[in-house]
Amino acid sequence: MRPHLALIEDEPDFALMCRSYLERAGFTVTWAMDARAGKSALHEGGIDLAILDLGLPDGSGLELLRALRSTSRLPVIVVTGRGAEADRVAGLEIGADDYLVKPFSQRELVARIHAVLRRSQPPDVPTVLRAGSLLIDTGARQASVDGVLLTLRPKEYALLEMLAAAPGRVFSSEQVLERIWGASWQQPATVVEHVYRLRGKLAQLPPPVPRIVTVRGYGYRLDP
Repeated sequence: MRPHLALIEDEPDFALMCRSYLERAGFTVTWAMDARAGKSALHEGGIDLAILDLGLPDGSGLELLRALRSTSRLPVIVVTGRGAEADRVAGLEIGADDYLVKPFSQRELVARIHAVLRRSQPPDVPTVLRAGSLLIDTGARQASVDGVLLTLRPKEYALLEMLAAAPGRVFSSEQVLERIWGASWQQPATVVEHVYRLRGKLAQLPPPVPRIVTVRGYGYRLDP
């Protein structure tokens, strides 16, 4: 899958140049011209990394980064014309994963993105997960029950893999949002909807199949 980037940058010429180059390099790019639009893009989820300018017309990029870091570990590369050491230190202390001072080459930006994405990958997990009759091939991102392949959307697959990696463990809605959407400020109804759809797909298979159990007041677990 193409990594999805949020480019939060108010200079149109620079942003269009970056977006064009990044898309040719194999990324999907959502461009936001100010802090408000950037926050909205991050709230929608599905973003793998944010490229954030500090000098935004409706607020400081540092404040947006600070708000993001209060709820999420989404990788962030700060890009700015501010080359002062104090600005670089402030961005890194708040939680930026990397820092680029304009002007810089697009090739360097792509290399930095790849490096940050590699560092942000979770520890290796088994290639195959088993939970009762459920088999998940994490390399192929496929799930099957007794050989019957499940047709899952990306977030449905991610949710099932998360639960299957720790059968019997209860995950709160906030943990699910943080792990799968990269932000706990999403509405809990998002998790409810995905659990509902996933249960429906499992229910279509002949028993026995694993069950996603709601633990009232706590969250969800997978019972093999």
